[in-house]
Amino acid sequence: MTVANVSPAEIARFDQLAARWWDPDGESRPLHDLNPVRAGYVAARVDLRGAKVADVGCGGGLLSEALARAGAQVTGIDLGLKVIEIARLHLHESGLTVDYRKQSSAELAEAEPASFDAVCCMELIEHVPDPAALVRDLAAMLKPGGRLFLSTLNRTPAAFGAAILGAEYLLRLLPRGTHHYAQFLKPSELARLLRHAGLELEDVSGLGYNPLGRKAWLSRVTAINYILCARKPA
Repeated sequence: MTVANVSPAEIARFDQLAARWWDPDGESRPLHDLNPVRAGYVAARVDLRGAKVADVGCGGGLLSEALARAGAQVTGIDLGLKVIEIARLHLHESGLTVDYRKQSSAELAEAEPASFDAVCCMELIEHVPDPAALVRDLAAMLKPGGRLFLSTLNRTPAAFGAAILGAEYLLRLLPRGTHHYAQFLKPSELARLLRHAGLELEDVSGLGYNPLGRKAWLSRVTAINYILCARKPA
């Protein structure tokens, strides 16, 4: 039996957000603002037309739908039942096709090894008990030559100030307790996990975000949010 790499408290926290996941002014507002930049980063590195893509930790489906709209065949997985239900429900509004499943990364890696042209895992790795196990699962899903896309928060004072003090306490963009500073990963630490999983790091870019102006952009500055691309050797 596969043991899920998950914190029940984290699942419960995100399930509480499910009902307003698609509200651009709700608690998922930062995800709405960052989503076009993340989707664009993926599309710039993978031809999504007909590509088989996994969105791991898909939540209510913001990125999954963006990738499907670009022509990808998307499988979205999450362990939060309520967010998966919201994601499925939203397909009736968007008219898109996404295969949403309540499934763990380990279960998908075991069921469909070496099956995906691209795997996306946005803002999940800082919420799991075992980041190394998650990276191994993601690598196992990829076809040879496939690409992995990960975004997360750097473990720096700037990230603590922006993501926890700023977003959770001052601006109240996120519920308090959403992030835990000790679980943030430096790019060098994540690069090491990628190497151990047999992946080659291709790019690391910063994600800039102005919550007041609701603007997001790619940046050279990785001190707060960053996104990366790694490739599985052919």
